[in-house]
Amino acid sequence: MAEPVNAGRPGGREAAADVHVVTIAYNPDRRELATFAATLADATAARVRLTIVDNGRAHEAVDEVAAAHGAEVVRPGANLGYGTAANLGARGGVEPWLVVVNTDVEWRAGSLDTLLEAGERHARAGALGPTILNLDGTVYASARALPSLVVGGGHAVLAPIWPGNPFTARYQQRSGMGAREERAVGWLSGACLLLRRSAFDAVGGFDEGYFMFFEDTDLGDRLARAGWDNVYVPSAQVVHDQGASWRERPAPMVRAHHRSAERYLRARYDAWWQLPVRSALAGGLRARARLLTRHSGE
Repeated sequence: MAEPVNAGRPGGREAAADVHVVTIAYNPDRRELATFAATLADATAARVRLTIVDNGRAHEAVDEVAAAHGAEVVRPGANLGYGTAANLGARGGVEPWLVVVNTDVEWRAGSLDTLLEAGERHARAGALGPTILNLDGTVYASARALPSLVVGGGHAVLAPIWPGNPFTARYQQRSGMGAREERAVGWLSGACLLLRRSAFDAVGGFDEGYFMFFEDTDLGDRLARAGWDNVYVPSAQVVHDQGASWRERPAPMVRAHHRSAERYLRARYDAWWQLPVRSALAGGLRARARLLTRHSGE
């Protein structure tokens, strides 16, 4: 597929890095992407190789930031979606650690070092995730339980009308959101994810059947099935504008989210005797998507 542009390294790649950071850009805001790259430099003392996979059509901001921060650019020529683009950016890497992260993440000083240190302590950690803070300083529920048919279904149906319902609280692991201890969870948000390269490669990376949403849930599930842990590291902190893409294109985002949710649950609960529940849940998800997009005009 696409070859690296190497916008920031005209003389070739530097000495071997310890960490390969892959971020996926889609017509990003220049200031936002520059903040991401600048704060990454303060997030770790490790040697970092930064790859920007440019899924969009407006390349100026990506090229400018890549040149300023010594990043390589990979252009697939189309919008591959999140997981497929992350796989492309990570392909061929030899660094022991891989970071997959959104371009609108702002790193706190030392945050990546904190994740790396936790990774060295937890020998079976295939994925590690930080505390993700919203712009107002509140904690986003980034370390969650895997969605079962009952809990996932209850969350999907009730969350829009009753955010504090017990299914959502259980799925989002709200009881542990203020805890300071590192702990294994079902899955971690793909907005900022440190991956042990050997574990990522062993499970085949992200499932490219997901265009966006649930590729991180699916990865966490497959890592756990292969014997790896998904470890939440609350002492590492980043800031992420969770709602930016949703605000810009709410209806397509809602539809994509619900399609991915249905795909995930159908794949995980595929026994013949679960067919009635699968069918009911699929119908509920589609009805929920229609309800949420009805007034958007899209």
